[in-house]
Amino acid sequence: MADPTPLSVFDDLRAESDELDDVVAELGPERWALRTPAPGWTVAHQIAHLAWTDHSALLAVTDEGGFRELVEKALAAPDSFVDEGAEEGARMPPAELLARWREGRTALDQALRAAPPGARIPWYGPPMSAASMATARLMETWAHGLDVADALGVTRPPTDRLRHIARLGFRTRDFAHVVHQVPVPEDPFRVELAAPSGELWVYGPEDAPQRVTGPALDFCLLVTQRANRADLALRAEGPDADRWLDIAQAFAGPPGAGRPAKGDAR
Repeated sequence: MADPTPLSVFDDLRAESDELDDVVAELGPERWALRTPAPGWTVAHQIAHLAWTDHSALLAVTDEGGFRELVEKALAAPDSFVDEGAEEGARMPPAELLARWREGRTALDQALRAAPPGARIPWYGPPMSAASMATARLMETWAHGLDVADALGVTRPPTDRLRHIARLGFRTRDFAHVVHQVPVPEDPFRVELAAPSGELWVYGPEDAPQRVTGPALDFCLLVTQRANRADLALRAEGPDADRWLDIAQAFAGPPGAGRPAKGDAR
């Protein structure tokens, strides 16, 4: 499968955000307060986190000095910085929070599309391109949208927008090992995923001895840590690939806690 173009990821991020917006736009206040699978986070916390991160990303694109101040605050409180941002937004009236999220993501969309070709945008990890920033935002929007849908009892059918998340999950293989303090495998991996449309998405050399196969949806659930490996139809061939499925993580930051298997007590 050819790599997605920068324009396609901007369009897909917008579509993913609009689809989640449709889910929450008409909710009453009591439903914004529903608990989601993320411990301590309500529907409002999930949307507030997206709005907060969109604002951070906008600063990174348009105001490097302002973003540097955010990084300093994050370094001063690494264990609570993200939760504090979500908590602050979750205390807002739902209509005000929704308006903030809409305004912020629209401004970020415009800024990313206007970024000069080859521009490197600072972030909490290594600098990234505008397309990579949009991919990270799409990943978070999809993942937090799953938590919102779970709380509301809503089903969101998977789309081929997952191709961006799947590619990111494959490209962050080494990062997942480093952040979990596990040696990075020397050999390349092969990943073959069945897309929602029925297309086959492939990454890595065809003759790689270490392989992962299965549904693209399940792979994306795994690398965003929205489901436990035990509940997913992913198959690993080779010990290194098998270990990777236990630690896969496409998002920045320390190792995620993951989600318990469905059969585990909560």
